[in-house]
Amino acid sequence: MTPRLFYRTIAIAEAVTWTLLIAGMLLKYVAQAGDTWVRIGGFAHGLVFIAYGMTAVLVGVNQRWSLRLIVAAVATAIVPYATIPFDRVLERRGRLDGAWRHTATDDPRDRTWVSVLLRWMLNRPVLLGILFVVGLVSILTTLLIIGPPGGRS
Repeated sequence: MTPRLFYRTIAIAEAVTWTLLIAGMLLKYVAQAGDTWVRIGGFAHGLVFIAYGMTAVLVGVNQRWSLRLIVAAVATAIVPYATIPFDRVLERRGRLDGAWRHTATDDPRDRTWVSVLLRWMLNRPVLLGILFVVGLVSILTTLLIIGPPGGRS
């Protein structure tokens, strides 16, 4: 899976889960259907929201985006459906072009600790996948322990 396909897949999934959450809210507040659908949509959206943020950082580091661009990518998850147009902007600007950086080049940026760590992880895809999932579950678990924004409703 290329960085482009990985990023795009998660960006689309993030938009889809926005739809689930919004539909759940409409069912709760307009159709008076209770909060079950909000909980389901909210959990799915929270999971994919975190995965999108982690993906934006991973792909951004691989593609040598600026810190500002990585932060902008992560921030698009806050606005409903913004990940899709942002993906299109990245595509038009060629910011998703290229493969995963498994090997070093003569580029001095390839000698930074971030690039060395990235290559080390990319050359161990099973470990990278496990760490991605463990990180995702850890963040989600921590947020669930803290509780929903504004307390229980």
